[in-house]
Amino acid sequence: MNIKQLALIFVLGFVNYCQASPNIVLILTDDHGWSQMAHLTDSRVPESTSAYLETPNMNRLAGQGMRFTSGYSPAPLCTPTRRAILCGSATARCGSEFKSSWVPAEHMTIPKALKMANPNYRCAHFGKWGEQMISTPEECGYDASDGMTGNNTGGMPASLGVKGGSHNDGPPNFIDNIDPKRTKTVTDSAIAFMQEQTAAKKPFYVQISYYAQHLSIVSKQKSLDKYKKKGTPDRNYTHAWAAMMEELDQGVGRVLGAIDDLDISGNTYVMFTADNGGRGTLPGGSKNRLEPNHPLTGAKHSLYEGGIRVPFIVRGPGVQAGSFCHTPVVGYDYLPTFYELAGGKYAKENLTGDVDGVSFAKLFANPKETKLGRPDNAVYFHRPNKSFSAMRQGPYKLMLFWKPNGDVARHELYRLDKNPREDGHEITNKEPKKAEAMKATLLAFLESVGAEKRTVNVKKRKKK
Repeated sequence: MNIKQLALIFVLGFVNYCQASPNIVLILTDDHGWSQMAHLTDSRVPESTSAYLETPNMNRLAGQGMRFTSGYSPAPLCTPTRRAILCGSATARCGSEFKSSWVPAEHMTIPKALKMANPNYRCAHFGKWGEQMISTPEECGYDASDGMTGNNTGGMPASLGVKGGSHNDGPPNFIDNIDPKRTKTVTDSAIAFMQEQTAAKKPFYVQISYYAQHLSIVSKQKSLDKYKKKGTPDRNYTHAWAAMMEELDQGVGRVLGAIDDLDISGNTYVMFTADNGGRGTLPGGSKNRLEPNHPLTGAKHSLYEGGIRVPFIVRGPGVQAGSFCHTPVVGYDYLPTFYELAGGKYAKENLTGDVDGVSFAKLFANPKETKLGRPDNAVYFHRPNKSFSAMRQGPYKLMLFWKPNGDVARHELYRLDKNPREDGHEITNKEPKKAEAMKATLLAFLESVGAEKRTVNVKKRKKK
């Protein structure tokens, strides 16, 4: 075999390799609770759905793919989650609040990992980037983006003409008959990018970070009228919030429709998740109904399940349609998962030591698999300035609470495989050795990554 023949084989092999690399679409919603869809999030939990909401396109995605019943956001609020997803790092490492010294562009990112696996990838981010992210999308490796967008871009009281800028200063909901929450605009940009890359025969990654369901509550008048006629919601939602959810679902439907129109569904993964759990209260809501995150305990900002357990769906090649997987996965697993799907040889050393996530791609074909090669089989959460950290290990979850001086105050142990609700199901007294072992593992991890500690603002006493 001569040199020309060898070169031809190499070129053809590389072309086939590039063509085989799948497209990946990540849909990230905002303040979207685990049970806030019109399909069962967990087939074992009848209350893991809402009979009032209408989400036919999310239902379609779930029916065609795999629902991860123990899917988690890395944090109970937006920016830490977005930073963690981008870099594949636990928030204990990359920052647990809006402000952090972590500079994403100086670390591994999803676009960098994909282009390392296959330099032909083109990557885009449309929608909400985050608050105080420091690095721009382009500095993190994206080829196209909406820039340094944040909550105000998608509609907040001040940007909607409310003096004072507080959700309490304005009406409970707003009407925008053109582009509420910019759902249409964000969807348009994503579809145009997919069309462009498909025409160019380039594998692509696009992250669609919708502003809904984040406050302020904005919808079209027609949608609001529909839900007013529909009657009383089954949770502490409002008619306007349900209308905003349906308009979000319509955006998801347009994305799925574009994938079908482009005839690329056979080589495209669609991932769907949220940046944190649903809010505990909503402007105009009634406390006389079930909590918005029912049946979970807690809400956004908390490390109880209602704050971090979120919708987590995957559809794509090799994924069992209509299936459920109960193995815990988390948003900072996306980076290594995407890297493996793109053709990268999955090994932690091929990425960086800052990547805490692991690939969950093996679950697509075997949803009953429980081991992903995760160190200590543990997923970590950390928010010391709100007094807690947490850890999920198999069916168990440990909540750790901090004293104002940074010492451990107490801990709680739960087993979540049969009942995801924590309230009233604490089992530390029944399994004290398990609780102590998990506490030691959690503390060791926090120490190993140099996790931030609780800070206390000590006010000087005035002299009498």
